Amino acid sequence: MGDKTQMSKLATRLAFLLLVIGGGITVGILTGPGEWYANLNKPAFNPPNWIFGPVWTVLYVLIALAGWRTFENNLPSLEMKIWWVQLGLNFVWSPVFFVLHQPWVALGVIVLLLTTIIIFIRRNWVADRVSAVAFIPYLLWVGFASILNLSIAVLN
Repeated sequence: MGDKTQMSKLATRLAFLLLVIGGGITVGILTGPGEWYANLNKPAFNPPNWIFGPVWTVLYVLIALAGWRTFENNLPSLEMKIWWVQLGLNFVWSPVFFVLHQPWVALGVIVLLLTTIIIFIRRNWVADRVSAVAFIPYLLWVGFASILNLSIAVLN
């Protein structure tokens, strides 16, 4: 590979990292849990607030990795479209839950997100196992977050 191709790949990878991590941080700052969330009844398995930042940072790196691999493999692919849908749903959940105070609507968003993650993993399992495996921790965390979202909705 030539230097130009290597630079292009590096630029693509940095762009994905900036988009996903920067977008996640921006959404987190603009929609962080406030007094409303602090006053909600939560289940006993609700994790401490400090854990969300480190977990999401790792997950966003994995999401970006899967995104740039999918992009580099085949830009107009269905898998790339699925990747964009999951990112959009990911970024929409926090405003729906924390800003609009709609845990039941947020539950719908997170179930769609969970479904999209599963579809992404299944579609990539053979063609790009690395991207599929990179989404497994994301699947587990969003699965847990879905149960947490449901529990908060029921308790409140």
